[in-house]
Amino acid sequence: MTTAIIGAGSWGTALAIVLAPRFEQVRLWAHETDLVERMTSTRENDVFLTGFKLPQNVRPVSDLKLALEDAEVVAGVMPSRFARQLYRAMLPHLNPEMRFVSATKGLENGTLLRMSEVARQVIGEKFSPRIAVLSGPTFAREVARGEPAAVVISSEDQALAGSIQREFSGPTFRLYTNDDPAGVEIGAALKNVIAIGAGICQGLGLGNNSIAALITRGLAEITRLAVAMGGRPSTLAGLAGLGDLVLTCTGDLSRNRGVGIELAKGRKLADIVSGMTMIAEGVETTSAAVDLARKYNVDLPITEQMDSILRRGRSPREAIRELMERTLKNE
Repeated sequence: MTTAIIGAGSWGTALAIVLAPRFEQVRLWAHETDLVERMTSTRENDVFLTGFKLPQNVRPVSDLKLALEDAEVVAGVMPSRFARQLYRAMLPHLNPEMRFVSATKGLENGTLLRMSEVARQVIGEKFSPRIAVLSGPTFAREVARGEPAAVVISSEDQALAGSIQREFSGPTFRLYTNDDPAGVEIGAALKNVIAIGAGICQGLGLGNNSIAALITRGLAEITRLAVAMGGRPSTLAGLAGLGDLVLTCTGDLSRNRGVGIELAKGRKLADIVSGMTMIAEGVETTSAAVDLARKYNVDLPITEQMDSILRRGRSPREAIRELMERTLKNE
């Protein structure tokens, strides 16, 4: 079998490495032709995942037609801001026999669609696609090193989820099936927003009590929004919710947590982002999350304060103080 991974960032590259033993060929698509040339010659992604050799059956490509040719499984691992245009560029080369895995964690600004909804909307112009969502607590470097990881593969089509589970699972990469893609994707998107807040607490030196409280209350607001959008609370108590949230809020490899730490030091967001090789999805997801909260009439106090910091330049310390001074209530 052949799988195509669309997006050669750190997570796409790590997926290619961990899935290589499961497939005859893995095609790893990148937009940058020079990066593809270097990955082909050196067998290493020297921009997004240095220090890891690509297995011989991983084929780097920059041509979407070549990447998708005869692929049974297509995994979308592109940044959320590029998802729609990439799915549209892929459309002429897609067919109904393909199975799709959305592994991008984010929301589309403007439409407020989840990533699987973006894929379904675009591909649906040609045929009705079979789409599953892959998410969970994973740092790319740890997955590439072969350290054990457990994730969720979610689809309302349980036969599809089951087939991806069997094909993707291996000695260090365990998949659990789930039939709540809405809950999984909202958990995946909003945990990045909360992680920025956790980084701010860390950067301000507020201590572990503050971070624990932020994670707990962050999970509560993520769950409120997910349930309002049709998700289940149990999903947010699992790997794609609590698991991913804890990892992203506490792990040193978290880009979103890193953004928060730098904001707490007084650095401007534009300067922080311009100095990053990879995208911190929470920066763009925050405004979409606030818009979703208004649409579904859900209270997201942490997300709203992160939005005020990111979009209006509010002082991180003032934002944290306002959270603490909100009207007292039951948990």
